[in-house]
Amino acid sequence: MNKDQVKGKIKEVAGEVQEHTGRMVGSTEQEAKGHAREMEGKVQKGYGDVKENVKDAAKDVKRDLNRDPLKP
Repeated sequence: MNKDQVKGKIKEVAGEVQEHTGRMVGSTEQEAKGHAREMEGKVQKGYGDVKENVKDAAKDVKRDLNRDPLKP
């Protein structure tokens, strides 16, 4: 897990809370801001997920390159 995944998830949850709070108090402005924040968090988390997948793939390639083809 990397910092973008964590920060993104925090923004996503905070945005959801803000959106629901805005809906409860009847503030369409706060509801919209919360929704935007939630989407921003999802994008950041997705970016972090991609970074993590690339990092894992690079480790796999490096491991495969270092493996001796004559050993099982």
